[in-house]
Amino acid sequence: MRFASFSLAVSFRLLMDQSLLALILTSATVRKVEADENRFLVSAGEASGDMYAAGLVASLRQFLPANATFYGCAGPKLQAQGVNPVIDAGSLSVVGLAEVVVHLPRIYGQYRKLLRYTKAHKPAAAILTDNPDFHLRLARHLKKMNVPVFYLVAPQVWAWRQGRVKTIRRLVDKLFCLFPFEEPWFREHGVNATYIGHPLAAMVRTSGTAASFRAAHALPAAGLLLTLLPGSRPGEALRHMLVLLDAAHLLQQRWPKATFVLATPKGFAEKRVFENFRERIAALSIKVIENEAWDCIGHASLVLAASGTVTMEAAVLGTPMVTFYKVTALSWWAGRRLVKVPYLSMVNLIAGRLVVPELIQDEMTAANLASAATELLASESRLALMRDDLEAVRASLILPGPERDPLKRAAEEIAASLGKFQNVRETMD
Repeated sequence: MRFASFSLAVSFRLLMDQSLLALILTSATVRKVEADENRFLVSAGEASGDMYAAGLVASLRQFLPANATFYGCAGPKLQAQGVNPVIDAGSLSVVGLAEVVVHLPRIYGQYRKLLRYTKAHKPAAAILTDNPDFHLRLARHLKKMNVPVFYLVAPQVWAWRQGRVKTIRRLVDKLFCLFPFEEPWFREHGVNATYIGHPLAAMVRTSGTAASFRAAHALPAAGLLLTLLPGSRPGEALRHMLVLLDAAHLLQQRWPKATFVLATPKGFAEKRVFENFRERIAALSIKVIENEAWDCIGHASLVLAASGTVTMEAAVLGTPMVTFYKVTALSWWAGRRLVKVPYLSMVNLIAGRLVVPELIQDEMTAANLASAATELLASESRLALMRDDLEAVRASLILPGPERDPLKRAAEEIAASLGKFQNVRETMD
């Protein structure tokens, strides 16, 4: 589990005094704007949220008129679906309390820009994805505008700040849950919530065979393959990389014929954080592969993964893993006082027990990472047991029935609630 939501919540409060915000915004509103029934606001602040929201938009287009338009906070995948990026989702991607504080003026400026545009271009409905500290504030104004709010990826209020569920109950018309334990929890608290399954369970797959993957990247045809996943954000990678590389060095001493791959997002090698470690990566003979994370995970013997979406991807692919995460000391001190869950890895939370090792904060050392990985690699029975546990996690993320696409389920419910589903279906039939 990440601490971005905690960091952004604390920091947003420092800047977003409600009376001041109301004064700024109401003074700018000079006329009533009518909603366009074929115009929709879509907002996603994380890379994973951008991917899920893009899939939802693609499915929703099947049930809406051809002239339906979308705008909002959009990353590359939403933009590829034709969503007009009033603001870019990448501008909101920051982790850690100290880091968020530095970027607050920019984040706040982006928030105001999106809200001004929304007031001038009232949508028929809003689809908000993850990032609750940004989106629940936006939802307050949407409700005042009588805009229905659909929320994809339930905020993790079951883990911390449980009092915020009252805000969700008041502001969100329909909440779509990706994890099986979330729907009953939210419904018990009066939220109109539905479990749709997890999109990753339907999306994640390798593009080819292990042999073709190894050949394409000039990797040995056989033997151990270990994939390093330091995190997709530069700040994450900077905090994790040195320890991760030290762990790889220790593992090379124990497994000298093992092959190591560093899986990164597209363009990562051009970032300054990579430059800091370029020589060390080369000295350890680690192969850097960009923009092929699912193949790097799916064809690996084991992955060392920063806790987050990538651990769910590994679970779906059935690849054994060791998870880790580190934030600034301030973020850790404040976050641990508020988090109310027994595990920080979503894989373990879904399983309800410790399925994959978690090395968080001070426990994330090179020695601990290498030791946890060695214990698994040295025991085929442990690897087999973890694969079975991961398969059980994957199975729990898929709803039974002929229509297993979670995002299409969500699209159908949104279209139906807008009163357009039946007409569109009749036209399609």
